[in-house]
Amino acid sequence: MFGRRAVIEALRAERTVNRLWVDESTPAAAFAAVFEAANARGIHVERVPRSKLEAQAGAHHQGVVALCAPIAYVDIETLLARAAARGEPPLLLLLDGVQDPQNIGSLIRTAEVAGAHGLVLPERRTGAVTAAVVRTAAGAALVLPIARVKNLAQAALRLQEAGVQVVVAHPAAEELVYSVDLCGPTAIVVGGEGQGVSDLMRRRADYVVALPQSGSIGSLNAAVAGALMVYEAVRQRVAKARP
Repeated sequence: MFGRRAVIEALRAERTVNRLWVDESTPAAAFAAVFEAANARGIHVERVPRSKLEAQAGAHHQGVVALCAPIAYVDIETLLARAAARGEPPLLLLLDGVQDPQNIGSLIRTAEVAGAHGLVLPERRTGAVTAAVVRTAAGAALVLPIARVKNLAQAALRLQEAGVQVVVAHPAAEELVYSVDLCGPTAIVVGGEGQGVSDLMRRRADYVVALPQSGSIGSLNAAVAGALMVYEAVRQRVAKARP
């Protein structure tokens, strides 16, 4: 784990941190937030040569590296329980075939900032939460619960059995997302770069919807499409909550 914000979030999220290094050539004041978060956890910070940081993390470490235990994935039940604990209808984001770490990281960050209750990744056809994903998510991957499932269609079925509607984003859909009520328990499925959501997931869905497109480009980037879908759900929920 590297990058100051990602490391601080790892510490605050109580991730298991085996070693924590900062650049010895940089004034300690530059790492004040890192030292504060580490001290709160009782974790020793080591001042090491920049070359050691670069050997571990390359050139983009921002002067700090944390050697962490792998991210701990959760199960679907944990995501549903999180929504119940908040007294909110579940809002989940499911990724189907998204491979690009930048897109995965951006979608994790969007889901966390929007107040979604979790994100679901299948073991096949979709990337895992790597260091690059964590860096792009700016620490959100260490805060937002992420479930890793063997079969996304089976996970969608489990959610439907729990009363969660499954809404697939697909650019060729005839129905626009704005016509679907997203205030209730909802799982939004975003497809990967190029192939989009699988046929199986489209058949499984309660709704297959599109975002309006007037330009000449075929479709939106996965991260952008996912963000727009999630925030449409947020918009509807905020509007409904207003007196």
